[in-house]
Amino acid sequence: MDLSRQKKAPIYEALERFRKLHVVPFDVPGHKRGRGNPELVKFLGQQCVGVDVNSMKPLDNLCHPISIIKEAEELAADAFGAAHSFLMVGGTTSAVQAMVLTACKAGDKIILPRNVHKSAINALVLCGATPVYIDPKVDKELGIPLGMEVADVKKAMDENPDAKAVLINNPTYYGICSDLRSIVKLAHEHGMLALVDEAHGTHFYFSDKLPCSGMEAGADMCSVSMHKSGGSLTQSSLLLLGPAMNPGYVRQIINLTQTTSGSYLLMASLDLSRRNLALRGKESFEKVARMAQYARDEINAIGGFYAYGRELINGGSVYDFDVTKLAVLTHKIGLAGIEVYDLLRDEYDIQMEFGDISNILAYISIGDSIQDIERLVGALADIYRLYSKPEKKLFSAEYISPQVVTTPQTAFYAEKESLPIKDCAGRVCGESVMCYPPGIPILAPGEVITKEIIEYISFAKEKGCSMQGPESDDISHLNVLKI
Repeated sequence: MDLSRQKKAPIYEALERFRKLHVVPFDVPGHKRGRGNPELVKFLGQQCVGVDVNSMKPLDNLCHPISIIKEAEELAADAFGAAHSFLMVGGTTSAVQAMVLTACKAGDKIILPRNVHKSAINALVLCGATPVYIDPKVDKELGIPLGMEVADVKKAMDENPDAKAVLINNPTYYGICSDLRSIVKLAHEHGMLALVDEAHGTHFYFSDKLPCSGMEAGADMCSVSMHKSGGSLTQSSLLLLGPAMNPGYVRQIINLTQTTSGSYLLMASLDLSRRNLALRGKESFEKVARMAQYARDEINAIGGFYAYGRELINGGSVYDFDVTKLAVLTHKIGLAGIEVYDLLRDEYDIQMEFGDISNILAYISIGDSIQDIERLVGALADIYRLYSKPEKKLFSAEYISPQVVTTPQTAFYAEKESLPIKDCAGRVCGESVMCYPPGIPILAPGEVITKEIIEYISFAKEKGCSMQGPESDDISHLNVLKI
């Protein structure tokens, strides 16, 4: 990384120059630097709306950058150790979908863990590729899916030598990492692309004390959520390329779905956040790791809760662990994770990242402080004292192995009928169902609906998990393929 170059922030600097010109706007957006919408100015401030501008020659164009955006992308590539990078304003969803659409066309196979984010499965709906799912091992005590075992990946590759790519989560939402280097090496030995979903791994690029990053492992494409642990604005992301990829073709794929009106607020936030991480990321994320470990120690001292960490590493399904993730098992105090999540928000004004059946997750990042950690620990101690119950059996896993009978695209576009969810056992699902977050489908198009899955969905609804995916607003019905 060239630290002297990393001090630059070309998009931010160009917007500051533009602000001083007082150009008369006869272009979009229609609020005209806020003059047409005073309530928007009051809410966001003149500083913000004044640089909410459209593409123009001095400010370049996201669809085909030749000046400041191009320079910002080159700086991001340098900071992340990539051959090329793209600024993404449709979130990491658009970056994941660009990876899959670049690697696959209709009928192609792609190897991926079934506990992928919905964006990957939706990409299969769009391009018509055939998934070869690897069912992850499950930690039944924690109720979470683990990483991909190298032996399972090799088996899938040997049985599907015509697959075009393998997709790897690095890390999972819960901080679990697979043996990324070995899987990338296997992919290349089999003539396949290695695609890495690093929505939750931005910080891996800026610390040698954290798990291996995708670019370091030699991956061909990586999607990186800068807005999660990197500090940029929500919906801003990066797509990174290795040296074997054709950036011109990837740009064409991105432009199939990405807006032609890229937000300069999002792009400038990526520019400034990249500069911040390049110059100060190492010390920042070491501080984050220390805070997360302190929180684990304090929470485990309360009793009842279990904040897990590197002790899970087993060299296989948990090859490494992201110590910045603060996931806490709750069911031993008789409460589902979503119940503790709700208590923290409603009674203690603490907003967690998510609560599932068995766990809560706090997303610790560069914006947190030790005072925030102390408040969370104190609230959990209170909950343990005031709300804990005898432990009761909950569902043993957040992941249920699917029975796949057709591709996501075929199922999604097939003729369907809507049935009450209780009557759907044995039918093939034509849509997705998931708790969000984390956004990992419980059911995906083309999978058989089982009694166990119906019970799981009903239990998650009853406990208050935020459900989405089906056409039915209240998740009372599912669209199933007509027989």
